[in-house]
Amino acid sequence: MTLTRWKPLRDLELMEPFREMENLQHEMNRLFDRWMHAGNGESKGFGFVPSVEMQETDDAVQLKLEVPGLEAKDLNVEVADDAVSIKGERKSESKTEEKGMIRSEFHYGSFERVIPLPSHVQNDKVTAEYKNGILNLTLPKSEEEKKKIVKIDLE
Repeated sequence: MTLTRWKPLRDLELMEPFREMENLQHEMNRLFDRWMHAGNGESKGFGFVPSVEMQETDDAVQLKLEVPGLEAKDLNVEVADDAVSIKGERKSESKTEEKGMIRSEFHYGSFERVIPLPSHVQNDKVTAEYKNGILNLTLPKSEEEKKKIVKIDLE
């Protein structure tokens, strides 16, 4: 490869390298987006990762995970005093028949997500509910954590 020095002839040509860099960035973004997403919104490159919402109250930490298309038996939930680990295997199949053509798609794959908790919890008193692809976990805080919360009166 030969390295040549670029010399602008006019002020307008001074912007040309930046335009080329912008074009390259646009093309890289387009290729990355195409690689990452299938037509149905599934992530191809990195597999399925469930979305999580976390809410902390004075007494507990509430976790809500979206795991659509899975049954409770496909999930493995482990709780330590400072983190929650969710593992599962997704097996989904779709089949459509239209105008004499059949389209069949299969989505398989395992996932694991470890969620650090903002407080230590009593892992032996966790309650769980799984309904319609939503996993709700209630993780009661340990007594030491409850005692750490102190309201200060500013008057």
